[in-house]
Amino acid sequence: MRTVATARFVRVSARKARLVLDQIRGRSVGEALATLQYTPRSAARLVEKVLRSAVANAEHNHQVRDLDALRVHHATADGGPSLKRVQPRAMGRAFFIKHRTSHLTVGVSDEVNLTQPLAPPRHMRRPLHRDVTPRESAPASAASAPERAEAKPRARKAPAARSRAAGGKGKGKGKGSK
Repeated sequence: MRTVATARFVRVSARKARLVLDQIRGRSVGEALATLQYTPRSAARLVEKVLRSAVANAEHNHQVRDLDALRVHHATADGGPSLKRVQPRAMGRAFFIKHRTSHLTVGVSDEVNLTQPLAPPRHMRRPLHRDVTPRESAPASAASAPERAEAKPRARKAPAARSRAAGGKGKGKGKGSK
């Protein structure tokens, strides 16, 4: 049984929330709650609420009674919309401020073997591609390999001299500049 809880539009950046989520992923629920309780980050309080919600969902929806068997199998923080603000600065300038938000998702499971990851949300799924078999023979190009090897490389032009000493027009003040 797998149960997921989500908190959307949370006022913490996804990058900061991922630091906390990486600490609890794969741990038992009791261990994860203890870790979050002593983590000195503001995102830890938000992640703790989502984790408790996932445990409550498991109890209510799937009638899970053994909470010690639950493990955090899925923990992600996806970026949400940013609140854009303008801060006035000196001499009429304006600095733009982005208050970032995120969507936190925590999944718990009582399964022992968690090799199969949780399916991504619908908006992130890619269409499945068919297996492409290699072609039997590659199409022959206009010139075969021996003919290309015999072909003469094109001659390069010598680079034009740019310095004054070499007689070219240089930058700056001096003879010939206006």
